[in-house]
Amino acid sequence: MERKEDTPVRKTRRKYEEKNKEKRKQASGNFGTMIPRALFNEINEFLEENDITKVRLIKEGYEALKKKKENGTLTTDLP
Repeated sequence: MERKEDTPVRKTRRKYEEKNKEKRKQASGNFGTMIPRALFNEINEFLEENDITKVRLIKEGYEALKKKKENGTLTTDLP
């Protein structure tokens, strides 16, 4: 892939990104997982209809699974 021409703005952004890369890595993460397209579309549609963010979905899903584990009702079999 050919790199775009350097401009003062691009140089500044690259410098900033390089300088803050580690700080951003320590502050946040990414699951980077793949799911079947049909399930992906279904989840996205549900989130959009109910004005729910993906971050909220992950947080609340995690909390619900933690509670199940504490209650001893968490199972490992997937649908």
